[in-house]
Amino acid sequence: MLRRGEVIGETEKRVRVRKSAGQALAWGSLCVWVMTAVVACGHADPVADDPSPSPFQDSSTYASELQRSDLPWSDGPSPYNAEVRLDDGRRVAMYYRQGKGLVEQHYSPKAKAWTAATVIHRTDVDACQGIELRANGGTVAAVADFGPYCYDGEPPAASLAAVGTGDLTDWDIDVTKDFDGWEKVSVSDDGREVVFGRDTTLRWTLADGFADR
Repeated sequence: MLRRGEVIGETEKRVRVRKSAGQALAWGSLCVWVMTAVVACGHADPVADDPSPSPFQDSSTYASELQRSDLPWSDGPSPYNAEVRLDDGRRVAMYYRQGKGLVEQHYSPKAKAWTAATVIHRTDVDACQGIELRANGGTVAAVADFGPYCYDGEPPAASLAAVGTGDLTDWDIDVTKDFDGWEKVSVSDDGREVVFGRDTTLRWTLADGFADR
């Protein structure tokens, strides 16, 4: 991969040729024209060629097994567990834990192990509905809902939107209160933009994070 400031395939030649003054001038003009053409053709913008988020150095420690939600559920797979796979083979899992909130772990296919469980949103109120995860272009987006009476069938009182990039050790979090929850989330192909939607829209970008509302 050609990196910014790096020159690949440069060859230096020194040739001694006896020529007349006119021939030397013509040859020099030709060299200047060729060098100018090569330089002009060689200054491609690497950002334009690769619109996805910049490569990252993974600082995560992979030495754990995957955990699961401890909330009771008996009717098929629990909606309190969610998992998504990234294009590079990594996986992200999120789940609810009683008295803690929303927990995240991610998996490395090279290490064949998970990171330790990390609480990315701490709350002691009830978890509502399931967890939705989406991934594209190295970016992961999540939706999770909470409320004090969700176990009694009441709607959520707050909806969490979360976005993680790079080595997934840091997450941008937005909590909307007095809200029934985001109904859909989409991640752009290059991973630079995430849109959460319901009756209103919440937008996240790689450059600025969550937009002010």
